Amino acid sequence: MHQEDIKPLQPPSPLSFTTTPLHHHHCRQISDEDLALSPPHASTPTPTTIYSLMPPPSPDSPWTLSPLQTPSPSLLYHCIATLHRHEGTIYSLAVSKGILFTGSDSRRIRAWKQPECTERGYLKSKSGEVKSILAHGNMLFTSHKDLKVRIWNFNCTSSDQFKAKKITTLPPRNSILSFWSKTRHNKPKDCISCMAYYHAEGLLYTGSWDNSVNTWRVSDNVCVDSFVAHEDQINGISINQDDGCVFTCSSDGSIRIWRRLHQQSSHTLTMTLKFQPSPVNALTLSTSVGSCFLYSGSSDGLINFWEKEKFSSRFNHGGFLQGHRFAVMCLAAIEKLVFSGSEDTTIRVWRREEGSCLHECLAVVDAHRGPVRCLTATMEVEKVMVMGFLLYSAGFDQTFKMKMRINSGMEYEMSPVLSPSWVEKKQLHNHSNNTHHHHPFH
Repeated sequence: MHQEDIKPLQPPSPLSFTTTPLHHHHCRQISDEDLALSPPHASTPTPTTIYSLMPPPSPDSPWTLSPLQTPSPSLLYHCIATLHRHEGTIYSLAVSKGILFTGSDSRRIRAWKQPECTERGYLKSKSGEVKSILAHGNMLFTSHKDLKVRIWNFNCTSSDQFKAKKITTLPPRNSILSFWSKTRHNKPKDCISCMAYYHAEGLLYTGSWDNSVNTWRVSDNVCVDSFVAHEDQINGISINQDDGCVFTCSSDGSIRIWRRLHQQSSHTLTMTLKFQPSPVNALTLSTSVGSCFLYSGSSDGLINFWEKEKFSSRFNHGGFLQGHRFAVMCLAAIEKLVFSGSEDTTIRVWRREEGSCLHECLAVVDAHRGPVRCLTATMEVEKVMVMGFLLYSAGFDQTFKMKMRINSGMEYEMSPVLSPSWVEKKQLHNHSNNTHHHHPFH
């Protein structure tokens, strides 16, 4: 058998598993201290077990599925399923075509079906430590410990049969002497930490901890450009699909915007954004008709954001979102919602007001028992109607991956969930008023 292959799952043998109480996984809508200052919410009805007939992962899988109980549909969000990994860290997540992919220390990239998280199979490579996964259509890109990127083609048939095939490995063997001999100083010497794909021209961008960015033309596996982008390791990379601008962030505390020269392969630096000395760990773009926002998460716990000028390529600083107590590790955006995962073990859900730079925190989720390593979000559509948003996250607790549903119907009707830091400040303010002014807090 080929050393890099794809394994579809055989129907798993029946295994028993128990329903785990909700509080064991710290998935909540609001904390006890928030209740004193938040509007009342509907009480949770008698829970009913969901996915009771859902098959567990295959017997030889290092994962254990723990289905949760279904709270009231009126809640802003709730946990659907938890997957517990017995060994190793989950580094990366990606979703496409109804399939969720997880990358870990293992050489196997697992494939799970949405939304019930049933295991469909895995892709096996020669190298593990899959630090980054990127999916577009039926293509999957994975970066590995051997400093190579593997490109796969996958599909899930109408009968739920998962099939995939490795297309190529970057750099291909025949390019090492030709291209890399000319730019030996730019050859990746450290982990490929992030990737982004420019759909219109089929260009794959990879960012590395050796401070460099490489640009690959996927159609013929040629590296068309390689350049040193930062003074420290690169942690995130994003692309504006409307104009091809490339955004990189680094532990040097900066975000840089790059533009490819017209009818050329090389890139030029157009703008540097730096508002704090802390390392920038994550980037995400939120684009819609007539607007484009760039968000960055840094080690000081702040999420800075910039708005693109309508008739230029300039980005203006719009402010920052404050709430996380420790470093922001990962970001995702969909529509007007922004999701942030932090070293403080929580995920925050932010909403941007239409036509303005104002944001509010809709939810604070105690998602994991360790820092939140990565997350991704997708729309949940039923008969062309957006029913909600599915949010997937993985933590450094080395134990489980969570999945939550954000109910879009309630998103605009419910008051935002108050963050613990906001509550703490209000309580201090309340105490101060009672002490100095002797009147009740309203």
